[in-house]
Amino acid sequence: MEKILLIEDNEALRDNTAEILTLAGYEVIIAENGKIGVEKAMANPPDLIVCDIMMPVLDGYGVYQIISKNETLQHIPFIFLSAKSERVDLRKGMEMGADDYITKPFSDSELINAIRARIEKIKIQQNAGGRGIEAWYQIITELGNKDEMHKALENHDIIEFKKKQVIYSEGQHPNKLYYIESGKVKVYKTSDGGKELIVGLLSAGDFFGHIPLIENTVYEEFAETLEESSIRVIPKKEFEHLLTHNQEVALKVIKLLANNIAEKEQQLVALAYHSLRKRVADALLTLKKKYAAQGDTGNFSISISREDLANIAGTATESLIRTLSDFKTEKLIEIKEGKISILEEKKLANLFN
Repeated sequence: MEKILLIEDNEALRDNTAEILTLAGYEVIIAENGKIGVEKAMANPPDLIVCDIMMPVLDGYGVYQIISKNETLQHIPFIFLSAKSERVDLRKGMEMGADDYITKPFSDSELINAIRARIEKIKIQQNAGGRGIEAWYQIITELGNKDEMHKALENHDIIEFKKKQVIYSEGQHPNKLYYIESGKVKVYKTSDGGKELIVGLLSAGDFFGHIPLIENTVYEEFAETLEESSIRVIPKKEFEHLLTHNQEVALKVIKLLANNIAEKEQQLVALAYHSLRKRVADALLTLKKKYAAQGDTGNFSISISREDLANIAGTATESLIRTLSDFKTEKLIEIKEGKISILEEKKLANLFN
């Protein structure tokens, strides 16, 4: 049972909220002010903290500052509650690094959904640890001898996939390697509650699906097209032959295995500790790095669902939309007919965390 620390000075609201969370299946620890809340968090670290902002003794901002600097507690998801609904107040909370900001009065479902989303994201991040998933997609394309693989491709048909079509699913047994001739593909993990965390973005020229082929395991993630895509397939035996008969391929795979652990740790640190604004900015820059045409010096634009973008940034769709609106107001991006254009790449890259 997940443990929630609720810090709220209003007794009636505190008791009512605690009852809602208890009925939703959470263990609830309550604190009537920020100082007591910090003490309880240190004595018995929760899975998530819900904290009011305006409180005596120590306000919510003070609580977050202490929590975020404590090595034991800084990874815990943190949700602000406040009667303040002004954009400047919301911005302050988000820029500090909070995971969400809920304005009073709020509905039961709004609070529960926000808590569920954050806890499920943390579970996905923990399950994704230990293996550099995204780095695996560079294994073949970084090999010194690509010709041998491309020759193998020539003898295999192209399969046409529609937009949002699943290529393979978690738990399936692999029997082929995939190569993208054209189109875009996302690779993602899901929690028990169905929440997604995108761990790989692929485009033309990328191979994928080789992790379970090498490890002789089932797929541990899903692959799905972001747009209409043309994909070639290579039988498992042909890929295994290349690995066992090409020393250069085998050596590069071993080298990437060592590097991938550090890369994945860095990705998880960003998801767990970066502020919402920083995570959204990084997601936009990741899309540009992956999908911008080589040599293109103009503003990068892309059509992507807000849900997919939120799953790249590791946040709730509602929080993503608010952040995009802020970026648009600050003229960091432009949004027209659903397409997002990056106007100030350097400012996005240098956003304060």
